[in-house]
Amino acid sequence: MALANNLTAILNLLALLCSIPITASGIWLASKPDNECVNLLRWPVVVLGVLILLVSACGFIGAYQYKETLLAVYLCCMAILIGLLLVVLIFAFVVTRPDGSYQVPARGYKEYRLEGFSNWLRENVVDSKKWGKIRACLADTNSGCCKPPTACGYNFVNPTLWQNPTNMAADADCYLWNNDQSQLCYNCNSCKAGLLGNLRKDWRKANLILIITVVVLICVYVIACSAFRNAQTEDLFRKYKQGWV
Repeated sequence: MALANNLTAILNLLALLCSIPITASGIWLASKPDNECVNLLRWPVVVLGVLILLVSACGFIGAYQYKETLLAVYLCCMAILIGLLLVVLIFAFVVTRPDGSYQVPARGYKEYRLEGFSNWLRENVVDSKKWGKIRACLADTNSGCCKPPTACGYNFVNPTLWQNPTNMAADADCYLWNNDQSQLCYNCNSCKAGLLGNLRKDWRKANLILIITVVVLICVYVIACSAFRNAQTEDLFRKYKQGWV
């Protein structure tokens, strides 16, 4: 039984360590300028990481001191947290799957079209009443949206000054560009699409780390459940041999 308890304690310590990249990923997402302005799914990952840390610590104490009730609570809570983390991962993957980018002809970079992103992102970011606040935040943080669409044919002067377009009819955004530093292209669909493109990139990077971590957590949880059942079986057999049953 001592061996099973020690194994469970080690597994809980590993689960505790897994909470670090989860929390770090959430903090990294929250610190990105675009995520800061959008305030979309910023903290759920951080909260889940902290909860996994606390639950794993309780599981470690329960295994080390063999508190059967505490271990049972740990296994129940950890199952719920892993389930919630999977829900967040699947949701983030689905809503960020559409790319929205296209290659600019004869250029080595891509631009974005708003209709290329998921309906959920468009409805909750750019098609909502939140855009006014997001726009003001982007202007304050100098986050992107400073370039008119390439198809407009504007001549580059500096990153926030473009003049003499040659093809205004190419895109409706060509008429919305304004050299006023408080305006620029913040009302352009290309600006909104660029914001969604940045959000998508950040979430896809974070998802890679979270997927690896959740796979490790699931493996740890399965082994911990098996060790807990074995410990209970050994304890029951020991009591039976001593004539307690």
